[in-house]
Amino acid sequence: MMKKTMKKFGVAVSLLACMGLVAGCGGGNDEKQQVVTIGINQFADHGSLDNCREGFIEGLRQAGFEEGVNVEFEYSNANADPGIANQIAGSHAANDVDLMCAIATPSAQASYNAAMDKEIPVIYTAVSDPEAAGLVGEGMKVTGTSDLLPLDEQIAMIRQLMPEAKTIGVLYCTSEANSISNIARLEQIVPEYGFTLVTKGVSAPADIPMATDSILTQVDCLTNLTDNTIVNSLAVVLDKANAKGIPVFGSEVEQVKLGCAAAANIDYYKLGIMTGQMAAKVLNGEDITTIPYEVITDNELVVNSEVLAKYNIVVPEGMEVVEASEITNEA
Repeated sequence: MMKKTMKKFGVAVSLLACMGLVAGCGGGNDEKQQVVTIGINQFADHGSLDNCREGFIEGLRQAGFEEGVNVEFEYSNANADPGIANQIAGSHAANDVDLMCAIATPSAQASYNAAMDKEIPVIYTAVSDPEAAGLVGEGMKVTGTSDLLPLDEQIAMIRQLMPEAKTIGVLYCTSEANSISNIARLEQIVPEYGFTLVTKGVSAPADIPMATDSILTQVDCLTNLTDNTIVNSLAVVLDKANAKGIPVFGSEVEQVKLGCAAAANIDYYKLGIMTGQMAAKVLNGEDITTIPYEVITDNELVVNSEVLAKYNIVVPEGMEVVEASEITNEA
């Protein structure tokens, strides 16, 4: 595969369009499209990040970049290991990919650090707080989309579904910048709804079982963040919480499908589409340093009726909800 710079790729596309017009008038030579390579660095293997990746590819397709035609992907998953995320980013940089796509905060930080010296543009997605993660700054060749959680809506929903509850628990990984940021937001929000917040940090997946046992003795319910370490071990958390009779609320639809009671849902597939369309702008020659990051604002309340029934939780009259099992990825 012949390697081109981003600027040259844009020129090549224009030339190909002109060639197509000439050919339509009887002119002659077939010309192969130039193919760009995108390195995808996904931090963990779970539904919301998978939806981001699938949406990213769909967003690129909608913008004219189709896999196997004019774009190729180098995809790797770090399995929630920051060290592996760094290795993946280094590999993408060594391979001189045309653009990096980083899914989740640790991968975004790793990819940007690896791309800086080579000036490879980085597009991220599923980063809750890009500024806290160090991914915003003048002249930086990095931008993307934020999955800033609708925490006000989440806590208001829990209050409506559990009017007698007093204490909300949150498990989080102490090394994930997105979780630290969201914990700070929750500390400001929960008192407005009459809750006390209990948090328990872990440094590795191996810490989750003991941390879960501990926090379940102190709370009326748990609510998840988009913490990749915790979500990667959601089955463990759910098993222990169900055994104790403590409902768990998710932060997006895939967690609710897996057994959480409800969530103020962010559509990660749509988030991915936004990200793919942003990447297409960069591939078409737009200066990445002039493109601000975007925050998804669409959300809806999704529920798992079977879980709600198990906990005798009734959806109040007038509260608009969608059954999680009915939600599928659609462009």
